[in-house]
Order: sequence, then structure tokens, then C-alpha cells
Amino acid sequence: MGTTAGQGEVPVAGEVPTDLKRVMGPRLLLLFIVGDILGTGVYALTGEVAAQVGGAAWVPFLVAFVIATITAFSYLELVTKYPEAAGAALYAHKAFGLHFVTFIVAFTVMCSGITSASTASRAFASNVATGFGLDSTDPTLGLCIALGFMALVAVVNIRGVGESVKANIVLTGVELSGLLLVILVGFYALFAGRTDFSRTIVFDSPGDKNAFLAVTAATSLAFFAMIGFEDSVNMAEETKDPVRIFPTMMLSGLAITGGIYVLVALFAVAIVPVGELARGDTPLVTVVETAAPGVPISTLLPFISMFAVANSALINMLMASRLLYGMARQGVLPSFLGTVHRGRRTPWAAILFTTALAAGLIVVVSENAGGEVISALGGTTALLLLGVFTLVNVCVLVLRRDRIDRDHFTSPGVLPAVGALLCAFFVGPWTGRDGIQYRIAGWLLVVGVALWALTWLVDRAVHGTGTSRRTPDERDEPPGLGGGAAG
Repeated sequence: MGTTAGQGEVPVAGEVPTDLKRVMGPRLLLLFIVGDILGTGVYALTGEVAAQVGGAAWVPFLVAFVIATITAFSYLELVTKYPEAAGAALYAHKAFGLHFVTFIVAFTVMCSGITSASTASRAFASNVATGFGLDSTDPTLGLCIALGFMALVAVVNIRGVGESVKANIVLTGVELSGLLLVILVGFYALFAGRTDFSRTIVFDSPGDKNAFLAVTAATSLAFFAMIGFEDSVNMAEETKDPVRIFPTMMLSGLAITGGIYVLVALFAVAIVPVGELARGDTPLVTVVETAAPGVPISTLLPFISMFAVANSALINMLMASRLLYGMARQGVLPSFLGTVHRGRRTPWAAILFTTALAAGLIVVVSENAGGEVISALGGTTALLLLGVFTLVNVCVLVLRRDRIDRDHFTSPGVLPAVGALLCAFFVGPWTGRDGIQYRIAGWLLVVGVALWALTWLVDRAVHGTGTSRRTPDERDEPPGLGGGAAG
């Protein structure tokens, strides 16, 4: 077991000295990765993906899995080379040494957490309405439930994270049980003759899109379901022997979740006609009701889905608030965002700010995206993280000139270059991505740059310098911590 300096134990090779306690072994790390990937994406977006490509809805999930795995290889090279917390922000800082670039990366990751949590809140509202027999098509009801849910998440966030690990384990079990239930019901429907797998090879895209453009548009959205694996690198200082166990656990976690997603998508389109599957925000509930009509288990899935998306929202808002707090403490954002509650010792100002930003997003997008709120917010999350993943893949190539005197994982050959090109491709408008996603991402980054500029101007006025309040030694560290968005 690795230790901090001065504890009298010899750390494992690759374990950096840390004040954090190394508590995560292989099993707990695998559970963390699986739980972080599973969540809102597949529960809420299967119907939206099917609407883009028809019965071949499994193809975008498979393509997203391949791209995520290629990028995971890059993350594994970097986390085993630099087994420290901070994730993409740390890698960008080591590769380029430009604080503004590092800040943009950190703030983009934070924004991805906010958009992911906002997506989860709308999915939560849809499942609440379905589970309790309310009008799921009422936009005002959905908005009120979503905003109330975000307020509840903020209360839990302010209260603290002492029970978060146990809660995450329980909620991960609930998430996994819901998806396994869909797969089991799918096999039941298969043996009962209620499936039509001929639909799974039919491309039926809206408008005049050809198959390639339809798949790329759907993959841009399906990628939201595969994100979350990148969060695990921020646990490097709390993982035992990270250099040895990270590669096996991260790739295993991706394989497990990717397999589950493809099976769920296959059964979904084989059981429910695409038009019906794409009609609502609770597609998997429709799958279970169609496959096993009259069986009471179909009434459980909306509540299982509620727990799944609640877990996603809580994880992402925890990450976003702590990342904002970290940037404020480093002096690259206004200092009031680093205020800590005296009793709870939680960053209440950052929590309230990120919650207000999420609530504003939910309201604005609800007014401008019509019935496509979940796909707009989920697509924005994928857009932001695909931009970050592009940079991470580039960082691998840049940092290969930085030699270290111990073994570490190495991404095969030119795979990082392939990953960078693929991620960059799916950021572009040629994929058929809805323009509202670019507008949401753009305005979020404008908010970040404005806050950064405000801090710079205040520092210049007060201290006679626009560099920040940090000391020269502190400026060698990345502004903020790492993180990511659970899909």
C-alpha cells in the first residue's frame, strides 16, 4: 500500500506521495468506473439515437464505444505516467505549460458536469411523471420537477460527501439492475416470439441523410452514454498501485458497459418499433412494457431509472462544484467561489453557483429546444468532452518526449493520433450536430472566460499584476482539479 512521505512505509513504484488515503483496490476501482459510465445516457437517449438511424441504433453505441476505448488508451498512458489527481487539466498543463489553456480545459470539464447533471434532471422529471402516472408531456410540470430535483441535489451537496462512496455503490447496483432487467426481458421476448431482429439492420434516417451522416449524427449523441471513464484518473492518488491496476480495470469497465449498451439497444429496437421508441423520454420503460405486457416489473423501471439518473446528477454536480472551488482557490476565478461553509466544510458558494448555472440551462434550453431538451443537453455534454478528449490524445503525443525512468502503460503506435482525429471529427458541425449544442457550449465558455478576465482585472488593480494571487511556485500547478461527466 502506498503512503505519504514520513509514514515509514515504502510506496509502490508509481505511487506519488499524497495526503489522500489510498483505499481503492481493483474491485472498487472497477465498480467506480462501471458506475460512472452507466447512467442517464442509455436510460434517456436510446430513443433519440434510434430516431437518427432507425433500427440500427446499436451501431452508434458501438462506434462510440470504439472511440471511447481509443481515448481510454491515451488516458491510461498519461495516468500511469503521471499518477496524480487533476486529469485532463494536469495533462494539458504538463504538455503546454499555458495557464489559460489549462484553465479552459478545467472549465470545459466543469461545464460538461453541469450539462450532464442538467440532462439527468430532465430525465429524472420524465421518469417521475411516468412512474407516478402524471402527464409526462406537460412542459411546465417537467420543468418544475427538474428544478426541484436540482435544488435537492444542491442540498445533498452542501450537506457533504461523507456517505457518497456507499451511496454510489448502492446506486450503481440499482443502475446495473435496471439495464440487466431490460436485457432479461429482452431474452424473454425473444423466446416468446415478440422480437423482430430484422429491424436491427434497417437504416431509417430523418430527411435526406445517407447512412454515414445518420450514424455520425447519432454517434455524436450516443457518445454521451460512454463518458465517465475519464473520471477515474482523478482517483489516481486514492488508488492502490495505480500503475498496475488502472489499465486492466478501465478497459474491463469499458468492455462491460459497452456490451450492456449494445445488447440494450439491440433488444430495444427488436421489441419496439422505432417510431414508438423515439416518441418519449423513457424509452426503456416502453421496451419493458411492450416485451412483458401485464407483468408488474414494468412499473419498477421508471423508479430504477430515477435512481440511475439521480446518481449521475449527484456525481457530476459534486465534481463541478469542487472543480470550480479548486480554480477559485488557485486564484484564476473570483475568490468568493472558494468560500467554505464553516460547519459542513463544503464549498457552498461554488455549489450554489453551479446549481444556478444548471437551473438557468434547464430553463433556457426548455424554452428553446422544444421537446428535444434531453438530446440538446446530452449532446452538449458529449461535445464538450469530445473537445477535451481531442486535446488529451494530442497531449499523449507531445508528452512522449518526456521520458520517465520506470515502466508505464503505452498506447499502441499511432492510436493517440487516430483518437485525436476521430474526436475532432465528431466535434465538427459536419456530423449533423444540432446548432443549439454549439450555442450552449459557447455561452458556457463565455461565462468562464468572463470570470477569468474579471479575476485578472481585479488582481491587476489590487496587486499590480494580472497573473493571479498565487505565488510563483503555486503558478507551476494546474488551476483546479480534474473531473469528468458521467454518462
